[in-house]
Amino acid sequence: MKRPIAALLLCLACLGSAMAEDVATVKVMPVLTTTKTAIGQPLVLPTRNPQVVVTTMEIAPGARLARHMHPFARYAYVLQGEVTVEYEGGQRQTFGAGDFIVEAIGAWHFGTNTGAVTLRLLVIDQVEAGKSNTILAN
Repeated sequence: MKRPIAALLLCLACLGSAMAEDVATVKVMPVLTTTKTAIGQPLVLPTRNPQVVVTTMEIAPGARLARHMHPFARYAYVLQGEVTVEYEGGQRQTFGAGDFIVEAIGAWHFGTNTGAVTLRLLVIDQVEAGKSNTILAN
């Protein structure tokens, strides 16, 4: 009876040290914690049939997106490059690699790649299932 218990304790000790080694190789770095969009609006999520849509975007240097707005929450993580977003009224914000953007909801804006390299974004939309999250201006 003592041998199985000793073997079990030895296994647990080995497992514990292996788990400790794995934890030492994991590094968690917060990117953003917020309750507001980039222009200070409170966060609002879809109330019916929520759906998450994740895409990537590549925008050439100097390219400008069409003026648009989002009826639902949109988040973007800048993987590479620089984007300047201009909102109705002239307010501008510039974001670079490593920045996380909580985009404005229901506010007209456009983005321009103001960097020297292709802008790469990871975009996350939280929408009502089947609905688009981009409305283009006329």
